[in-house]
Amino acid sequence: MSGLVKDNIFGSSGVVLEAAGGLSWQSVVTASTVTVSAAKGYFINTTSNACTITLPSSAEAGDQIILVDYARTWGTNAITIDSNGLNFQGSDDTYIVDYDTAGQALNLVYSDATIGWTPSSDIANAFDHTAPPTQKALFGYGYTGSNVSMTNLVSNSGVVAADVTGVGTARSQLAAATYGLDKAIFGYGTTGSGSSLTNLVNNSGVVSADVTGVGTGRVALAAAGYSFSA
Repeated sequence: MSGLVKDNIFGSSGVVLEAAGGLSWQSVVTASTVTVSAAKGYFINTTSNACTITLPSSAEAGDQIILVDYARTWGTNAITIDSNGLNFQGSDDTYIVDYDTAGQALNLVYSDATIGWTPSSDIANAFDHTAPPTQKALFGYGYTGSNVSMTNLVSNSGVVAADVTGVGTARSQLAAATYGLDKAIFGYGTTGSGSSLTNLVNNSGVVSADVTGVGTGRVALAAAGYSFSA
């Protein structure tokens, strides 16, 4: 006889379980009911509906089942565990066992007839990633034969919006810089001579009224954003 020799999990009765080398992970479950088996892992997707999970009707010490919140929706549509005649954490299956925490994963292990199935872990995994900020831009002020105070928003796909006029004092040869991660400022420029005007821009692209008398009036300057660690 020839062939590969692989690791297999043995149950306490000496029966070789079907999962080679560990749990056998199943396809994502989207149904409202599912009957699960030992030595298997299940991704339970409750995006559209809650799900009742029926455990095996018989089990032996060391049997293991893992259930994972596939889409982080157990908080909206919970799962219900039906222990199918066996005890669950020492209680019979007349008790309703629900799990309703988003991002949860259950590692169920069977011990004996007294305790039955026990979650060796029921951790809710935090989702600590946030979407990056939407990047936009703004053109402002300038010269068209005379100084202007128009601005144009730029979307995160590079589309330039129509003119918005009359924002602050008309001027040209000014500078602009970002600050505070999501805001900006226009500063200085010529209105016929160097000015010391500034205009804040909020994170929606709205330009504020003039602030005057900040520093020495000047034109044709540059600006840059910066950050530092204390």
